[in-house]
Amino acid sequence: MSSTADRVALGWSDAFEVAWASIGSPGVPVRVSRLDRGWSTAISTMDQARGLVDPIRMRNIGAEVAVGDWIIVSDDGEKVEHVLERTSAFTRRASFDGMRAVSHTLAANIDVVFLVHALGSPPSPRRLERELVLAFDSGAEPVVVLTKTDLVDDPEPTRLELAEVALGVPVLLVSGVTGNGIDSLRSYAHGNRTLTFLGASGVGKSTIVNALVGNQRQATSEVREGDQRGRHTTVAAELVPLDDSTTGGWLIDTPGVRALSLWLSGNGIERAFADVFDLMDGCRFRDCKHDQEPGCAVQAAMSAGELHPVRLNALEKLIEEEAALEEEQRAREKVADRRRGGRKPPDKSEFD
Repeated sequence: MSSTADRVALGWSDAFEVAWASIGSPGVPVRVSRLDRGWSTAISTMDQARGLVDPIRMRNIGAEVAVGDWIIVSDDGEKVEHVLERTSAFTRRASFDGMRAVSHTLAANIDVVFLVHALGSPPSPRRLERELVLAFDSGAEPVVVLTKTDLVDDPEPTRLELAEVALGVPVLLVSGVTGNGIDSLRSYAHGNRTLTFLGASGVGKSTIVNALVGNQRQATSEVREGDQRGRHTTVAAELVPLDDSTTGGWLIDTPGVRALSLWLSGNGIERAFADVFDLMDGCRFRDCKHDQEPGCAVQAAMSAGELHPVRLNALEKLIEEEAALEEEQRAREKVADRRRGGRKPPDKSEFD
């Protein structure tokens, strides 16, 4: 039986205590550490987290769970009975065919999202913009990480380039090979906080994970010489304890993410493009299309070289993508409603 101290070590907080109390404080909360084809693996003690004691395994029947979730297991130990309300969730649109209007949660109850780009090949500001939207909407704190600093003579120009896109979000320089910058990443986990990474395959996430957890838990693979891209060997998201008794903390390692399809945005787009939205507030007309209208502050900024047209174009594409997703969801809901014969869907609030 786990104690409150055990839960705190696993990342428990007052917010989860309130969420547990809201459903009557049933059972004992445990934290999901891994998902495998309909099965959840969960932990309730540090011994289970470190592999000294077998973890808990149960079916995901009827429950939408993600690595990092706090759950209540049924009395018979066979399934997930409740999923406690999340403090954050890193969610994108499902990337496989036929599921475009369905969300896919990569990780839950995270405190910091590291957005990882490698210096071995030119980082993409457009990808970073998408990552920032997802990160802001997750409810976690975004931090940009530039890896493989050992491969270039001067990483500062690239750091400054991404800092212009990040708009005040920290941009850190890290090398998993030399260890430079690793302590800066580890400091974000102080107080048993949970970290996760988002980055394309081959950007060096596994090497950083190895450095943070203090062993070769995640295998790494060679990268191609031409473009410095490789294949990330993580095949399932997993909650991993950091190997540091002074800060504690957790890391949710996820497979490399090639496609970054947005889910419905809260205020993520507005925060990721705050510079453009600030300019829009200065336009003469409230319905300005930022094209040929007189008194357009956005066009004036582009003419003055203060805003690159490609950034406005990127914003417009993301807004269009979100609008298309909203339409897809409406169509999906209509089909589902017809299949139910107009009946309301079952209440799944206990699994939110």
